[in-house]
Amino acid sequence: MAPSLDTSIHRLERYTEKQPEVLLVTAMVEGEIDQVAIFRGFSSSLVRSTAFDPDLPMLAENAVIQSIDRLQSPYDPNHPRYIQQGLTWETIQPLLESVGV
Repeated sequence: MAPSLDTSIHRLERYTEKQPEVLLVTAMVEGEIDQVAIFRGFSSSLVRSTAFDPDLPMLAENAVIQSIDRLQSPYDPNHPRYIQQGLTWETIQPLLESVGV
C-alpha cells in the first residue's frame, strides 16, 4: 500500500534536511498541475498560495505526484541546475532509504 501524500511530502522534507539539494515535486491536483519546492525541510508551492501553518498539508490528499526533480541549491528558477529529473515516487525510494528516511 502506498503511503499517504502527507507522509510522502514529509519524507521528502526530511530528505532535504539531510541532503543540501532542492526537490521540485510536480503533482496533479484536481486536474491542475502544482509544483512544490522542498528545501531544508520546508515545502512551498510555486503555483498556489502556501499556508502559514506548517502542520497543514502542502498538497490535497487526492493529489498525485507526477515527478520529482533533484536540483542543486540554491534554487534559481531562471537557471535550474538539475541533478536528476523525472523521478517517480518508486524511483526515489533508494535515495530516501540511503539517508534513513
